[in-house]
Amino acid sequence: MSSPRRPFVVLAGPTHPDGLALLETEARVVVCDDETEDGFLAVAKEADGLLFRVRPRSTESLMAACENLKVVGRHGVGLDTVDIPAATRLGVAVVHAPGSNAQAVAEHALMLMLACVKRTLEVDEQTRKGDWTARRVGNTELAGKTLGIIGVGNIGRRVAKFCGAVGMRVLGYDPYVEPDELGRRGAEPVDTLEALLREADVVTCHTPLTHETHHMINDKTIGLMKPGVIFVNTSRGPVQEEHALFEALVRGKVAAAGLDVWEQEPVSADNPILNLPNVVCSSHVAGVTREATRNTSLHVVSEMMRVLRGERPLVLVNPDVWPRPVTR
Repeated sequence: MSSPRRPFVVLAGPTHPDGLALLETEARVVVCDDETEDGFLAVAKEADGLLFRVRPRSTESLMAACENLKVVGRHGVGLDTVDIPAATRLGVAVVHAPGSNAQAVAEHALMLMLACVKRTLEVDEQTRKGDWTARRVGNTELAGKTLGIIGVGNIGRRVAKFCGAVGMRVLGYDPYVEPDELGRRGAEPVDTLEALLREADVVTCHTPLTHETHHMINDKTIGLMKPGVIFVNTSRGPVQEEHALFEALVRGKVAAAGLDVWEQEPVSADNPILNLPNVVCSSHVAGVTREATRNTSLHVVSEMMRVLRGERPLVLVNPDVWPRPVTR
């Protein structure tokens, strides 16, 4: 008697070996390194499941071309690369790995804050040259300052805990979290973004990229900030309007910025922000630690496997689709 058909899953790029090994216990797996939609489809047309990283994007045309498709996994937390309404129309479940890299991103955000207030890059460069004049200027401390967290979810609540322990007053703005819950997450609730920006000495962004948050940090909102504010973004690049941020950094309205994300990625080498000495830069690596990479892989693979077995996943992005993926 023939054995039951094993589902076929295509990965858009590599995943952690432990996640791959887990998936291979129940599925036939192929890793495709072609980042174009056409190249990926040449491998994935018969797939039951697709696991995406950054490229290609999970578009309606791509998903529609995969007639057996039951589940799309996003290797990470953000869902801005997945056309969720299209997936729902097509009867495809969407799963991801919320919280899997929260510790990593929160630590990175704190590192960027500290690097800004301690002028780490400048002092390092001077010290290597034998220049000890940095001692005359001095740095500042986070303790006693006010932190404004925009988005107090899995990452934001960890940032609140870290910075509260440092001695900061922590404000939180998140229209999707009740005030009492914000308090339990370690942040004083603030009703509006504008109110938070007026009070914060340090502003840190931990929001998804949506229509509401696109260019949330712009000329107008920067104008509401305190002179000499520190700005940190480890969420999504298009949350910030980079021309406005550049101008504010040059004028000194924003004293320093720590940026892990950019409007265009990879960021162009001629982006003028890269030439500013008061900016600490990283290449969207906040969530890419060894621990987080493994956690993310195991989390999203486990969710995909549930769908492929006919089980409802623990976290279903588009709940209206269920149970249609089982019948595809």
